[in-house]
Amino acid sequence: MEAVPARARVYIACVAMAALLCLLPPPGVRTPWWAVALLAALYAGCERVARSRFAGISHPAGTFYPVLLAGAFLLPAPAAALVAVPGALLSQAGQRPVALRRIWRAAQLVLGVWAAARVHRLLGGPDAVVAGDVPYALGPAGAAVLAFCLVLALLDGGILALAERVPVRRAWRGLVARSLAPIAVHGLAGLMMAVLWRSPYGPVAALLVLLPMCVSWWAFAQYHRERAAHQATIRALVQAVDIKDGYTRGHSERVGHASMMIARELGMADERVEVLRFAGILHDVGKLGMPTRLLRKDGPLTPEERRVIELHPEYGHEMVRGIGFLGEARAAVLHHHERLDGSGYPYGLVGRQIPESARVVAVADAFDAMTSTRSYSRARPVAVALAELERCAGSQFDPVMVAALVEAVGRTGWHPAVTADDEEARPPRVPPPGAPLPSRPGAHR
Repeated sequence: MEAVPARARVYIACVAMAALLCLLPPPGVRTPWWAVALLAALYAGCERVARSRFAGISHPAGTFYPVLLAGAFLLPAPAAALVAVPGALLSQAGQRPVALRRIWRAAQLVLGVWAAARVHRLLGGPDAVVAGDVPYALGPAGAAVLAFCLVLALLDGGILALAERVPVRRAWRGLVARSLAPIAVHGLAGLMMAVLWRSPYGPVAALLVLLPMCVSWWAFAQYHRERAAHQATIRALVQAVDIKDGYTRGHSERVGHASMMIARELGMADERVEVLRFAGILHDVGKLGMPTRLLRKDGPLTPEERRVIELHPEYGHEMVRGIGFLGEARAAVLHHHERLDGSGYPYGLVGRQIPESARVVAVADAFDAMTSTRSYSRARPVAVALAELERCAGSQFDPVMVAALVEAVGRTGWHPAVTADDEEARPPRVPPPGAPLPSRPGAHR
């Protein structure tokens, strides 16, 4: 969102205007300003700590939703929405334009908290909070949390479609499902804060609820730091391969993207989808052990040179086998050139002997090889490449994996998001006279 399109700016302006209207207090409603100030200061301080270098969290999502939701359970809707404003406007923005990002975040939270407070009040939630009737209070609080989550997801999907140019039918997919569970936990903590706030123990007791939240947040921050270290390790390996074999720059990340599409189509769990993405990205890491002259050779390889190239899966497995978080991705690195009919390498495995992760990466690898301009062959259209995969299904590729890729590409298209230079953006290399063309998918180095 660094260069924000005009339509996205208009969208943000409209959301900000709606947020300003939500902040207008209705006539005749008394606002406990001391509570608003206390909660706003608490939220702003928590957000400041969460964005500090000590925390190590880089994602822009709010970290202390319990404070905002406690405000929604305790205060009138405009006052509750006001709690989010100082923290959002003073928070750190990772990218430019900073002011626009802060305004967007503040407006988004104002609308979400306002909707949560309105739903909570309409369902009689404040009476249950004052009475300390926790079981009855769970219903209105749950509905308020759902409203909060839906508003944030709706607004996030809109900005993804307008600012990031994500296709409309994909912009909102999975936003609610991914955020509902963690926000529900924050909502429960916010409800506990509200009940204790209204109890004889007062606001001081309510603040004690944040202590276990801080512990869980710290553990979550460490998880994100470890995950960022994993990503940096993989990125360094892929960049090393790209430098050594610049002809296939971006290939690894596109294979990771296609592997992820296949895994999602097969209904795999998110954790396994991520592992298979790693498998696709790292499948060619063994090229680091190959002589550079072979990787960059313009003419066809001799039988001896091809035997050397065919060692790259084993080299790659040796490089990554000590990286524990890769899991089954290590088997994919070793076996992604095996074929169902047993004519692949390095071990000539047959059918189900080939690990499932390797069968996924094999299809993704061949698909990108055919749809990218490569040595001695120009890129084929996506439809032609898919038809070729279907023709070779059962002999070279697993038919289940091929069908999953065909279905996924047919529904969402092929728009890989890669950080390396796209091979198709560069002029194709002209093969030397008499050089043979690859006769089958996967006949690439």
